[in-house]
Amino acid sequence: MVDMSSYAAFLVAAFALCITPGPDMMFIVAMGGRGGPRTGVLAAFGVACAMFVHTVAAALGLSALFLTLPTLYHVLRWAGAAYLLYLAVKAFRDRAVPVGEGAVAGPGRRRAFWQGVVTNLLNPKVILFNVAFLPQFVDPGLGHVREQFLVFGLTITVMGFGVDGSIGLLSGKLSALLRSSRRVARGLNIFSGTVFTGLAVRLAASPK
Repeated sequence: MVDMSSYAAFLVAAFALCITPGPDMMFIVAMGGRGGPRTGVLAAFGVACAMFVHTVAAALGLSALFLTLPTLYHVLRWAGAAYLLYLAVKAFRDRAVPVGEGAVAGPGRRRAFWQGVVTNLLNPKVILFNVAFLPQFVDPGLGHVREQFLVFGLTITVMGFGVDGSIGLLSGKLSALLRSSRRVARGLNIFSGTVFTGLAVRLAASPK
């Protein structure tokens, strides 16, 4: 179904993309910093699930709508920016006491998962990435084009979760060590809010 030489080249390119810091990775670091290791991993899992949804959409041809309907692109871009600003406000307003004082800091784990899903789904650049990147490795001559899309998409999704999940775990463990101080806990929330704000501005200001 998939040409092995193309698949090998895809693995190299996908790994380079996965380890390159980007908005998703910064989001996961911020979530792990606020909620701890499991929160960071679940945020990464949410992002990974959304990535696979994008892959399915690309395989079905739905993502190509963004190339012909620029308005849809901009609507989703502004919706994504608004959602990130909402997360930023929540982080800035978070007054949770340190973990050492018996409180659970940061967002709930289930909420972290869904925030990862929504944040990634509302990023139109991820959709355009799937339209531009995955087809480079799909060989129509082999047939089963949709299945090839799914193989490549599932591969980069699993690889991305491996990298992002590790980042979320490490950032969460580091934050757990620091959160014994109320001042540090507050500083981590401010850091998270700043990251979310920066991501929102970046998404809103970036052209197609």
